[in-house]
Amino acid sequence: MQEFVSWWQHLPQRIDPVFLQLGFIQIRYYGLMYLTSFLVAYGMLRHRTKTEKTAVTTPMADDYVSWAIIGVLLGARLGYVLFYDLGYFMTHPLEIFSPVRVIDGEIYFGISGLSYHGGLVGAIVSSVFFCRRRGLDVWSFADFVIPAVPLGYMFGRLGNFLNGELYGRVTEQWWGMYFPQAPTYALRHPSQLYEAFFEGLVLFVILWSLRLKAHPKGRLFFLYIFGYGVVRFFIEFFREPDMQVGLIAGSLSMGQLLCLVMIIVGITGCLNAGKKRIA
Repeated sequence: MQEFVSWWQHLPQRIDPVFLQLGFIQIRYYGLMYLTSFLVAYGMLRHRTKTEKTAVTTPMADDYVSWAIIGVLLGARLGYVLFYDLGYFMTHPLEIFSPVRVIDGEIYFGISGLSYHGGLVGAIVSSVFFCRRRGLDVWSFADFVIPAVPLGYMFGRLGNFLNGELYGRVTEQWWGMYFPQAPTYALRHPSQLYEAFFEGLVLFVILWSLRLKAHPKGRLFFLYIFGYGVVRFFIEFFREPDMQVGLIAGSLSMGQLLCLVMIIVGITGCLNAGKKRIA
């Protein structure tokens, strides 16, 4: 048992976040897992179009995925800039979307810093535009898409774990892990795995099991908003706050404040599902 505990605690130190090195170009597991998250969600949507009676056809699902990817990535980036590091990007505006960064004389490719909440807003906006273009009911389409989202999200959080980022707070529990990128050498909660399991797998099982049951338009979507908000709010107590933001409003993090908004919106939406209209 002791050997397993030691292996588990030092697992992040054994993981090379780089999947493939091509000269000065690195392909990281992080990027591959995020690509997997989109492919998994897309696959679940295609599965629904082929096996369930729905107004969304397979070609529509194929078209929608490009809208969703653009919306998620733009929203996630802008959300990170706005919620987590606005002061820095106001003085470095070119870095908001620049894929090239120079750190300590070394050149890095890729965009660092994405916000889930920003990505959610971006996905909602792009989905509304997609529905208007296709003549689809927004709330019915939201209920169609949302059961697949948590499963894809799970792979995104696994990508965070493989990249050694978004680690948890210091703990004395045996299942804590040593993360090389952490500022102190101490056991920390593997909060990325907590999120992958509860925000990803558990929410997926719940929503997927409810997808064919009768419910007012939009309720499944708002149930996800509420469920994610609640789960993420509590997991944030085990997650290390972003260094440049820290804790705000007492002992709460920025993520928790945003989740409180989600919880309120989710409850309100569930109670008023079926009455919502988007012109």
